[in-house]
Amino acid sequence: MAMSYTRSLKYMISKEAVGMVGCRTFAAGGGKAKKGSKGGAAADAPKASTLSKEVKSTTVVGANILKNEADSKIMPDFAYPDWLWHLLDKQTALSELRRKNVESLPYEELKRFVKLDNRAQIKDNNSVGAKN
Repeated sequence: MAMSYTRSLKYMISKEAVGMVGCRTFAAGGGKAKKGSKGGAAADAPKASTLSKEVKSTTVVGANILKNEADSKIMPDFAYPDWLWHLLDKQTALSELRRKNVESLPYEELKRFVKLDNRAQIKDNNSVGAKN
């Protein structure tokens, strides 16, 4: 390792000087170690939750971003808007939309088809015009 530094610098440097300049060390714990600890394994372990099961099931823990406010309570299902329950539904892919008759698609799927088709055309045009 010391020879590679001396060759790249093209000067005659002692091994001690190269060792000081070219030496790179890394801390094991990622920061200052606590006194009496023999590594970061115990500090990195996940801590057990101090919240009861009742509190976890009735509140949205960690959703509050304001300092002086409490976590919000979980409301019953009818209190949330209808669109919320359809966010995770599977939507048809562009290839399937292309196979269907465009005139028979419902408005929402037609809107999605136009958006995805435009996006695909833009990607194709960008890849053709890209410099290699």
